[in-house]
Amino acid sequence: MCAARKPFEIPAAPNFAFEFELNKKVSCRVAGLDEAGRGAWAGPVSAAVVILPLNSNICELLSGVRDSKQISASKRNYWAEKIKEIALAWAIGFSTQEEIDATGIIAATRCAMTRALTKAANSSDHLLIDALLLPQVDNPQTALIKGDQRSLSIAAASILAKTARDHWMQETDQLYPQYGFSSHKGYGTGRHQQALAKFGPCPLHRMSFKPLIALSQRSNIHFF
Repeated sequence: MCAARKPFEIPAAPNFAFEFELNKKVSCRVAGLDEAGRGAWAGPVSAAVVILPLNSNICELLSGVRDSKQISASKRNYWAEKIKEIALAWAIGFSTQEEIDATGIIAATRCAMTRALTKAANSSDHLLIDALLLPQVDNPQTALIKGDQRSLSIAAASILAKTARDHWMQETDQLYPQYGFSSHKGYGTGRHQQALAKFGPCPLHRMSFKPLIALSQRSNIHFF
């Protein structure tokens, strides 16, 4: 059973309306899923799954949780720890840049989400996913457009996916300091573009992405 919902009014903060609606029909554990890094030029795509307790005060306990793109890094780190403390279950999955190049970003994102579900022992009865469905997963699921702004479970997953990927990119910066991965996390900023023009790509770059293809054609750089 899969359903795709179009956006209605975006609430001031993500809430538990969808989770409570699902639980009214049949008592179930609802998992939120989201990704981070889909648009980056380098590094993996990450995904997180979060199962929150269906408490009436959950929105108060996680009052600062938002779409990860809407809050600062320090707030993301703070709320990531709170989410991990409160969640019944959570997990992170990754797909590498090689997998992204081989299968495409959507397939790789779905793979990262499936890996997160596997790590969490897929202990949910219904999946709320930001804008995607997972055809390879049997669980009932709902794709919510702008889900990270509407569902608290998805917003929590967006924060865990983002903080995990940011940490990964910061650690990798030590291997390739010339690119500045710790600051831009692999996205196509001006600094990143300047580094690519000067040094060419490294093994973390997604060579199937149009900016990297264009760079290859302009510079005649031989890419591994």
